[in-house]
Amino acid sequence: MRFTSLVVELIRARPRLVVWIVVLVQAALWLILPMLLYRSPPGDLATVLAFGREYQVGTWLGPPLAFWLADIAFRVAGSTMFGVYLLAQVCAVLTFWIYYQLARAIVGSQQAVLAVLLSMTVVAFSSPGVEFGPLVLARPLWALLLLHSWQLIGQNRRNAWFAWSIEAGLLLLTTPAAIGLLLLLAGFAVATERGRRMLTSLDPLYALLVIVVLVLPYLVWLLRAEALSMPPWPAISELGARTVHWGWLLGGLVLAISAILLLVILNSGWFARNAGDAPIIYRPPVDPLARDFVFFFALAPALFGSLIAGVFNLDRIVGGAGVALLMSGLAVVVATGDLVYLRRQRLLRTVWAIAIVAPAVAVIAVTAFLPWTGANEVPTALPAKAIAQFFGDNFERRTNQRLRAVAGDPQLASFIAMSRGRPHLLLDATPERTPWSSVAKFNETGGVVVWRASDTSGAPPPEIAQRFPGLVPEVPRAFEWLVNGRQPLLRIGWAIVRPKAQ
Repeated sequence: MRFTSLVVELIRARPRLVVWIVVLVQAALWLILPMLLYRSPPGDLATVLAFGREYQVGTWLGPPLAFWLADIAFRVAGSTMFGVYLLAQVCAVLTFWIYYQLARAIVGSQQAVLAVLLSMTVVAFSSPGVEFGPLVLARPLWALLLLHSWQLIGQNRRNAWFAWSIEAGLLLLTTPAAIGLLLLLAGFAVATERGRRMLTSLDPLYALLVIVVLVLPYLVWLLRAEALSMPPWPAISELGARTVHWGWLLGGLVLAISAILLLVILNSGWFARNAGDAPIIYRPPVDPLARDFVFFFALAPALFGSLIAGVFNLDRIVGGAGVALLMSGLAVVVATGDLVYLRRQRLLRTVWAIAIVAPAVAVIAVTAFLPWTGANEVPTALPAKAIAQFFGDNFERRTNQRLRAVAGDPQLASFIAMSRGRPHLLLDATPERTPWSSVAKFNETGGVVVWRASDTSGAPPPEIAQRFPGLVPEVPRAFEWLVNGRQPLLRIGWAIVRPKAQ
């Protein structure tokens, strides 16, 4: 007798409902968890807000769109991180919903749900998705581009050109990896007969015109800043180390989809009893071009993105793991066949739930237990709000003026730049990266210089003292961590640079 669970019946009868439930639950999890556990923004999010506050057309961090949106969300939420965390989860929800629409066009509604469920287990869509920035914003834009590219190539829907051009322009304003991603789309179109037929009309020229209009201000900035140069090619003696680095990046991608691989193994019929009694998720036959489309964009962004990162010794894959692995779930579904047997249903549900919850459990465990080891600090445990409020209020009381700029330790300074008055961030070690300010301008308008103090004397590090001669340090301020554990208190040295008018 064939047993079918309620979940399988829901996938068959109400696939959209299943997608909305699982996607919204995951988004709620990663919206609530940072609000409860994160006392400081994860990763470089504070720097993203500091750069977004300036509304520059372009910076050394790349195109401006993600930085502008982060600052808008921060201001709309009353200068709290809730708006930025919410924006990150809106991007996640949009990514999976668009992905579902693409999968439905290729494998039908029921198997499209399976593709979404598999892709949700990719590690890149869990805790890294909280850190809003270009890599997170690029995910829904890339999903939209894939959807409309398939509508153009596979379904010959010419009305998708305008949306495609807008999305391509926005992606170019989001991440430097957009050029490579668009070249992959163009390469696939040229390599297929239907794609070449699509390119013979005038629509691509109109789309190109729209893209140029959208990115023209950023392109002008690139030309003026002379930022169009390629990174230096590695020497022959470095190729071995770069190849090893590429291998590590590929290994990281495989590890990120390990839950998908485990689910595929557990669902295989190798060791199943009564495999023919398992419930079936059916789909109509897949277009051969659609099969090529899915496999190409499941492999090409990961391979080429990791290869470029390996050759130029970049810290992360070009475009981000979320973009590179977006099509992994759909590729597995397409490769499985027209009939997908769901064997060991309870075990599959359990493993899938563990894969979704495990990153959240890991975040909780690191936050609660790592401070007791005394080995490393938890970056999100720094009291960013208390730090920003203390130094902003002290500067205002001492000078009777609001804090206009902050410099010194980049991490601590970026926290203070989130305070009520939104002071400007000055990266004094590399002032060319913050062109809206300079050491001379900082000394003119005044500000706060901060650093990590190693003792109670509070003497500034030699490099900071050299850049700010005559700096008079104050008594260091100690802050408590979210969980103190065995860690010493966070001691911050600081000094006030008074405005020239005083």
